[in-house]
Amino acid sequence: MTGWNRKDLIAIYDLDPEEINLILDTAEEFKKVSGRRIKKVPALRGKTVVNLFVEPSTRTRTSFELAEQRLSADIINIAAASSSLTKGETLLDTARNIEAMQVDFIVMRHSAVGAHYFLADRIRCGVINAGDGAHEHPTQALLDIFTIREKKGRIKGLNVTILGDILHSRVARSNIWGLLKLGANVTVAGPSTLVPHEFDSIGVRVCDNLPDALEDADVVNLLRIQHERQRAAFFPSIGEYASVFGLNPKTMRHLKPGALVMHPGPINRGVELDSKIADGPQSVILEQVTNGIAVRMAVLYLISNALSR
Repeated sequence: MTGWNRKDLIAIYDLDPEEINLILDTAEEFKKVSGRRIKKVPALRGKTVVNLFVEPSTRTRTSFELAEQRLSADIINIAAASSSLTKGETLLDTARNIEAMQVDFIVMRHSAVGAHYFLADRIRCGVINAGDGAHEHPTQALLDIFTIREKKGRIKGLNVTILGDILHSRVARSNIWGLLKLGANVTVAGPSTLVPHEFDSIGVRVCDNLPDALEDADVVNLLRIQHERQRAAFFPSIGEYASVFGLNPKTMRHLKPGALVMHPGPINRGVELDSKIADGPQSVILEQVTNGIAVRMAVLYLISNALSR
C-alpha cells in the first residue's frame, strides 16, 4: 500500500483506491481513541488548526473540532460573519494572514466551487475541504464509506443507492467517486429534475423509480432537498416528493431486511425520511456521526505527517 504524500485533501476525485483505504484503515485505529477513558493522543501536539467556515455548519465543524482536540492540536475557529471577509478582504488575503501566524492547517467550508484548489496552490499549510458549493465534501464521503465497510465488511460488489437531491449535493458527488473507486455498484435516484443523467457516463445507474432503486440495495444513503442551492422549483410540492421518493414504512417494503439506512444530516423528518426509519434498527445515522471524528482524525494525522517530511 502506498503512503500518504499529499499536503491537502480537497476531493475524493483526486485520490486513488490505496489512498482511500489508507485513510479508512487509519481511521479504524483512531476510532479506538474515542472509546478510551481519556480520549486524547499527542499526534498533533504543537500544531495549529484554523477552522474557517464561510458557510454555516454544525455537524462538520463540531466533528472537526473534536477530531483536532483528540489529536491535541491548538484550534482557532473563524466564522465568515466575524472575519475581515465581511469588510471586503479577499479569501487569499485572509488565508495568507492566517498562514503568517504560522498555522499548520486550514479546514475550510466555502460556497465557491474550487476555492480550496485556489488556496492550496498559493499557501504552504495544509488545506482540508469541509465542503465547497455543490462540488465535493470528501470527509463526509469517507465517513460514509467507513461506516459501510465497518457494518458490511467490504465495499467491493455492494449495491449502494443514493437517493434525493443529487443535482445540488456535494455529498453525493464525493460518495459516488469513492464508492466507484472501491468497486461498489452505485445507483442514484430521485425526481428526474434532480438526478442528472450525465452520471451514466461514469458507470452510475440513474433511476427515477423508487422501488427499482431500492430493490437490490445493500445500502441506501438519503439526501435532503437543498432548497438553499435551488433557484427554481424542481418538483410540485414537498408532500408529493415525500409520497413518491420518501423512505417510510410503506416504501421500506422494497428494501432488503439487512440493508443499511444512512443520512449525512440534517434530516428533514417526514420528507426524505420517516422518523420510524431514521430511529429504526436499519439506521446507522448516529454511527456515521461517531465515525466522522475518527475519519477526520485520520485525515489530519496523515496530512500532518506529509507536511513534516
